Amino acid sequence: MKKLIFIFLLLAVTMQAQEGKYEKIKAYKTAYITEKLSLTSTEAEKFWPIYNKFDDKFRDLRKKEKSEIYHKLRDGLDNMNDTEANELIDASLTIENEEVALRKQMITELRKVISPKKIIILKKAEDDFKRELLDRYRNSKGEKGPKGPKGPK
Repeated sequence: MKKLIFIFLLLAVTMQAQEGKYEKIKAYKTAYITEKLSLTSTEAEKFWPIYNKFDDKFRDLRKKEKSEIYHKLRDGLDNMNDTEANELIDASLTIENEEVALRKQMITELRKVISPKKIIILKKAEDDFKRELLDRYRNSKGEKGPKGPKGPK
């Protein structure tokens, strides 16, 4: 049953090749996490609405961080005074605290539908997924570049 769900999700990823990058990545992440957690169909039915709700909230926080912090950093640190630097530090800490609070809420809700061990596996699966996605991105850039790691020597 688990393999069938994983195959179905991989097919969904393939079929969505025409859609945007975000949808493809999200579908791949869904398949990846489902496989790593070995979710039963009953668990998956309860798990994904909770996970997706919080994933959207985490994405909103990343957008907030990008708009409030990274844009200011891009404008240059050389022109920043101490007051502006302190505001940036405070904004960053606020976002980090919001992220921790969200993670606590998510874990509280997930404890009702999956085991504590699977919650730990989820964190590892998320980290592994990010690492794998970054590796794929780096490899695809290396293959396309004329002097990249896989380009002519």
